[in-house]
Amino acid sequence: MVRRRARGRRRIAPLGIAAARSHGVLGDLAFFPWSQDGCPGNEARCWLRQRVSSRRHRGNEGSPADCLFGLLVVLAGAAPCARADDLEVLNDDAHFAEGPIWYHGKLYYVEYDRNSVTTWDGARNAVFWSKQGCGPSAVIPTVRGEFLTTCYDSGSIGRISADGKDLPPYTHDKDGKRFVGPNDFAPDRHGGIYFTCSGTAPGPVIDGKIFYIAPDGTLSEKAAEVHSANGIVVSNDGKTLYAIETEDHRLIRFKIGPGGSLSERRVFLDLDELTHIGGHIYPDGVKIDSKGHLYIGQNPRDVHAPLAGTIFVVDDTGKLLRTLKLPSPGVPNLALSPDEKTVYVMALDQLDKPPYHGKVYAIPNR
Repeated sequence: MVRRRARGRRRIAPLGIAAARSHGVLGDLAFFPWSQDGCPGNEARCWLRQRVSSRRHRGNEGSPADCLFGLLVVLAGAAPCARADDLEVLNDDAHFAEGPIWYHGKLYYVEYDRNSVTTWDGARNAVFWSKQGCGPSAVIPTVRGEFLTTCYDSGSIGRISADGKDLPPYTHDKDGKRFVGPNDFAPDRHGGIYFTCSGTAPGPVIDGKIFYIAPDGTLSEKAAEVHSANGIVVSNDGKTLYAIETEDHRLIRFKIGPGGSLSERRVFLDLDELTHIGGHIYPDGVKIDSKGHLYIGQNPRDVHAPLAGTIFVVDDTGKLLRTLKLPSPGVPNLALSPDEKTVYVMALDQLDKPPYHGKVYAIPNR
């Protein structure tokens, strides 16, 4: 979930793809590598679109040719993107849908502007839980038979019974540290749950954190100084935690140790280097499939931003495998069906103000 913008960038030892140095920021002109069917990555069908913007984007100045070349080098080598011709709209009136998970035959997701957790059972959407002032960003089931939701606005972790009743929330960890901007969840292999706190923004302060909820319910801080901590996921072998630093446009990774401890922080993937369009990609949520491939959603600042509506799929080395293109510009988060044949995408059509109108899509995973 991305709602506020910060500045500044802290350097961490790099790991992953080699840096390619053609970040293209073109002022009022930006190249979009769209093919005529709406898929990025087809160098035979690219065009120049006029982009009117008074904002200055971070990145190195480059010529239009350099920008286009950089985009094509990265995207043309990836497999063709998934076409959205046969996508299904599950909810056409979502108000900032986010943080989804498939659980026991239902899709659970939050609607931030409605302060609710919503379910889709294959036929209809229904409100499962609601609490004014929460500002939910994600939902997850626990080994204790209840659900948790990150309450971004109230700075708490909401607790929900199996039948949708409100339970006393978590408001601080075992050391009394409170949560600033709780954002997203990731379960581990032992019944524990990691969650991010984005921290304060805007401004230069880098104060995002990662907390861990042990199977017995004990909460403790595991990492600090994460820049706008956002999406988070654990590798299939349980040894690595990936976390998104939205304002730095990248994913970092940690080694997971005993008791959920985190160490050996490294940069895993820089989206500016991957796409060669410095400053436009704001990664948000991330999920992992059974092959270890990471699906990275994004929430751009502009509906006309390059690669708006694009989900990136990379392997465990950071190599771009393919993309999924949606008709909505914001695609902050997603969930996979149990057979991984379907991707459920939380999407935004309205990026800048309430009610953050958008949709929930089901799209073939290919």
